[in-house]
Amino acid sequence: MNKLQRADLFRTRLLIAIRRAGTNQSALARSTGIDRSTISQLLRDDAARLPNAHVVGACATALGVSADWLLGLAEHPENATDLLANALTLTDAPRALVDQQVFDWHRDAEGFKIRYVPPGLPDMLKTNEVLTWEYAPHLGRTAAQAITASANRLAWMRQSASDYEIAMPLFELQSFVEGTGYYADLPIELRKQQIGHWLELTEGLYPRMRLYLYDARQVYSAPITVFGPLLAVIYIGTNYLAFRDSQRVRAFSDHFDGLVREAQITARAFPDHLRDLSRMLD
Repeated sequence: MNKLQRADLFRTRLLIAIRRAGTNQSALARSTGIDRSTISQLLRDDAARLPNAHVVGACATALGVSADWLLGLAEHPENATDLLANALTLTDAPRALVDQQVFDWHRDAEGFKIRYVPPGLPDMLKTNEVLTWEYAPHLGRTAAQAITASANRLAWMRQSASDYEIAMPLFELQSFVEGTGYYADLPIELRKQQIGHWLELTEGLYPRMRLYLYDARQVYSAPITVFGPLLAVIYIGTNYLAFRDSQRVRAFSDHFDGLVREAQITARAFPDHLRDLSRMLD
């Protein structure tokens, strides 16, 4: 970019910043201590000179934008502090899937592919009986809220234009079927009902919903959700860490794609694998 082009871009962005701030040349001159004639000259159509660093910095500070953006060196008008604050946020995470913020993230990403590594088995694919078994002893009324939230999430997925990919470790499903570990107290009848429910959903919603199983001895993933190119979220138990900058969202997307490539059980093979496991309960 030559000097004339950069001066023209500076003028354009300065005008945009003035309008967004709801101010004018006179007010900008007063708040910066810069002569109004200098401001007017910078905003002239035929202006071909760039201001010095003091003028650029003063205008940026007064208008709440970054100096780099005014000069065409950055694509976002926010300053570095605001960019960092917007790029990473910490949100409370309830124990059950009843968080309105998470549902809002899903709706914001409608039309994009949503990639999900759940902390266990996906709540929205569980039967009401399994949800009650899981949440009622610890959360009381929240079991009913979890059932409603799961039904709403599943209903949204059925009508949404988004593709939904889920990746889980092999051992999670194996433990459920065998009734070991986390699922040690889950009655066999509830496990049988759940497997039938999974089969119905995975076959009925394929290919818009695809489930993959990977070997946790070969690859690992923390619980994450990637909402298209917009947002990537890590679940840490009591909070969600939400990343919005494109570079990190792309990194999470690449990570998920790696889980799919390494999957021992593909989406096409998932129903047959589930049937094989269900025979253990006969």
